[in-house]
Amino acid sequence: MTDISGRTAFITGGANGIGLGIARALAGKGVKLALVDIDAGALDRAKAELSKLTQVATAVLDMRDRAQFTVVADTLEAAVGPVSLLVNNAGVAAGAAATKLTYDLWDWGLGINLGGVVNGVQTFLPRMVARKAGGHIVNTASGAGLVAAGAGVLYTTSKFAVVGMSEALEQELKPIGIGVTVLCPGPVATDIVARTFEMQDEVGNSTKVGQNEAAKAQIAAKTQWLQTGVKPDDVGQMVLSAIQENRLYVHTDRTVAEGLEARCKALLDALPAA
Repeated sequence: MTDISGRTAFITGGANGIGLGIARALAGKGVKLALVDIDAGALDRAKAELSKLTQVATAVLDMRDRAQFTVVADTLEAAVGPVSLLVNNAGVAAGAAATKLTYDLWDWGLGINLGGVVNGVQTFLPRMVARKAGGHIVNTASGAGLVAAGAGVLYTTSKFAVVGMSEALEQELKPIGIGVTVLCPGPVATDIVARTFEMQDEVGNSTKVGQNEAAKAQIAAKTQWLQTGVKPDDVGQMVLSAIQENRLYVHTDRTVAEGLEARCKALLDALPAA
């Protein structure tokens, strides 16, 4: 999709981190923005910044709330036009040790990281198809959606699912002129770990983690590692290029290269002999 100027993008998690980086990149190309996030203050700041470049409408939205998803979609489309660029970006770095996971934490983490993508696609794909004007869907997964390498069982499960969903969508939607991109970032300089920690506490006492100094130190270490990665604005430019070139995969670095090679070899080696 080389010409995206004048189209409208709906971006979840659009007021922070990678989502904001994508919003900036699209705004720079004349794309109108419908931004949703759970953080009302960040939405206000994003709107104030990006309104200097393009038309922007915002709304607070919990990705798990299907009924409200439809209401917000209707409201924002009325404000900035029909959505033909969908960016399912909202996510949390949710988790705990496998032996300490609970049903509440599973439901919360999968509800946002996977359910939010499902809700976005189910809300907007029928509209895109009915309008017959093409479109593009971007789903944010992770390098942890390609290689299980210490990101935790819950997070890895959710991101592997997003990768598989995106690959299947790409096969079905390509013939009708709707592109699909799955973003599989390595470390990106955001504060997602700290924000997830604050949100995760709200799930309930049974899922509170990190209430001791050791856990807090681990959060600090993960945040510091993320700061060694690429900047969100750079990721935004990568996603912009992928939309314009209709590319399925976006990687921000080669962090998973060795693990991905080993995984593919192990899978091939496990096949029955020809």
